[in-house]
Amino acid sequence: MEIKTIAVINLPNGITLLRILCSLTLLFCMPLSLPFYLLYTAAGLSDIFDGLIARKTNTASKFGAKLDTFADIVFAAVTLIKLLPILELPVWIIIWVGVIALIKLVDIVVGFVRRHTLTAVHSVINKVTGALLFMLPFTIPIINIRYTAPIVCVVATVAAILESRAVIIDVQNKIHDRMK
Repeated sequence: MEIKTIAVINLPNGITLLRILCSLTLLFCMPLSLPFYLLYTAAGLSDIFDGLIARKTNTASKFGAKLDTFADIVFAAVTLIKLLPILELPVWIIIWVGVIALIKLVDIVVGFVRRHTLTAVHSVINKVTGALLFMLPFTIPIINIRYTAPIVCVVATVAAILESRAVIIDVQNKIHDRMK
């Protein structure tokens, strides 16, 4: 009997692990300092290149996809931990971001309950949202966040709603399939 082994550590997963390391190291940097921006940029670029390399080298895996999602969560959480204390956000933006986060959380829970695994929709609008969120810290020193945050929130809201729609349609399709 032949046993198939899956390489857990490969170049794309190593790049993803680098994002986690860079993200955790950000915790020790002053926000918006040169070291912060260097590590932040390295983490962001790793998010682009890990998937690209995995697809080009045919090393994409379920483990790599889950590791990528975990790395994204760590990167986002650390970035929030570092930036929220220095930002002067109006309450309405904080509420808006909270509503977007709630929609995304419900999508994750519904997807998990339905599929028994963490699911994420990798749509173009989600990628645009990610790019806008990634660029946000670079704009803070030159453009007041009160002007940039609403733009990002509009795009993120559309992405969250479309993701919810995809999750709902998936659930409806599964129910419909059971009834056949």
